[in-house]
Amino acid sequence: MEKEIVARLEAAVARLEALAAAGSLAAPAGVPDAALAVDPAVVAFDELVERSLGRLSAAADKIGGKVQEATKILAEAFAVLKELLVKAKQCQKPDLAGLQEFLKPLNEVILKASALTEGRRSEFFNHLKTVADSLTALAWVAYSGKDCGMNMPTSHVEESWQMAEFYNNKILVEYRNKDANHVEWAKALKELYLPSLWDYVKSFYPLGLTWGSAGSAVVCSSASAPSVAKDPPPQAPVPPPPPSASLFTSEAASSRPKEGISAVFQEIGSSKSVTAGLRKVTDDMKTKNRADRSSVVAVTEKGSRANSFSFRKEGPPKLELQMGRKWAVENQIGKKNLVIDDCDSKQTVYAYGCKDSVLQVKGKVNNITVDKCTKMGIVFMDVVAACEIVNCNGVEVQCQGSAPTISVDNTSGCQLYLSKDSLGASITTAKSSEINVMVPGAGPESDWVEHALPQQFVHTFKNSQFTTSAVSHSGG
Repeated sequence: MEKEIVARLEAAVARLEALAAAGSLAAPAGVPDAALAVDPAVVAFDELVERSLGRLSAAADKIGGKVQEATKILAEAFAVLKELLVKAKQCQKPDLAGLQEFLKPLNEVILKASALTEGRRSEFFNHLKTVADSLTALAWVAYSGKDCGMNMPTSHVEESWQMAEFYNNKILVEYRNKDANHVEWAKALKELYLPSLWDYVKSFYPLGLTWGSAGSAVVCSSASAPSVAKDPPPQAPVPPPPPSASLFTSEAASSRPKEGISAVFQEIGSSKSVTAGLRKVTDDMKTKNRADRSSVVAVTEKGSRANSFSFRKEGPPKLELQMGRKWAVENQIGKKNLVIDDCDSKQTVYAYGCKDSVLQVKGKVNNITVDKCTKMGIVFMDVVAACEIVNCNGVEVQCQGSAPTISVDNTSGCQLYLSKDSLGASITTAKSSEINVMVPGAGPESDWVEHALPQQFVHTFKNSQFTTSAVSHSGG
């Protein structure tokens, strides 16, 4: 194995020397050619570019147009990444501001790729979006430690590609029987990141960039760093980046949960403004003193329960297939036409943080989970394992096929619609209220029949054990 690695390095060095002799390989400014040629990390990176990026560029040249333009920007980003890898070894590890300045050239190229996806959609939107989303994988160079707010470099590369793979899969489906060049381009792009870039980062930078010694020159400051930014490739001017889209900002250090919690406790301890808006509970407002106690309890409990599931948007909306196994439907608001129609029995569906939306799953999947959703509708055909509703408020779930198990946990207000094929489903409820099940009537023209599942139980100790029975309510 060692002999094979040595042979590969010798071959790569020979190619680099040949390219340097021909004048086609330029070393980053301030870096000796000899040091560049013998650095195993640089040699391996050049091999990665020659092999994987070369295959991608060849496919893009056959397609032309916007796809070729986006691929050239991607190649430019990898060239900038190489310069950053070399420069990092020539300077000390910078502070937060210095690191932001150091990463600025890479950020500008990523913004250039993102700009291609804006405006009116072209016929190659999926290609452009795949390139733009995938380039966030190169931000692994911003990793500076376990407290920096980022995942480890290899995890960041993998998760960034998962985001881009949703659009890459669309290309494979669209051109599968239409144009082999597009299929080759999509496959080459995936190979560039997984496994090529992932393997490279794991082998040489598993804990982040390798910086120079304490005696190295500090070239990451604004006074001396912009050598990468000063000498950009001769292309069209780069549009100024929007303030909110920077690759690495100083806000990362101030957004850690510990600091936010500390600020909350500090405010509680030093000010009365937190409790200034609370109302005092008077005697006539207490439940035990209300004349209409019997008719108010349910409404009061419902309101309190609903407040405990108050909806809060926690991230950007998503509807994507992750790692070919999990459909993620997240933070969708007011979307009544969400559809998953390309699924199979090995995949799962996970809906999280959605509100006032309707999701339809056409086909059989292994499992469906609805988590922290409000006023959400789910319509599905068949599930192999179970349909789970967790931490929700006011959801409607309709099974048009079969479902062996339906689980409702910590949920307020759930309407289940079962088909004739799913009447044998096992329904489990826990810490939930207002669970109603609608089943088909006896005849084909009969109305749906509603059954309310018990939410209160009585437990009695008899014959050395407890027995549990549902509480039946009657008016009066």
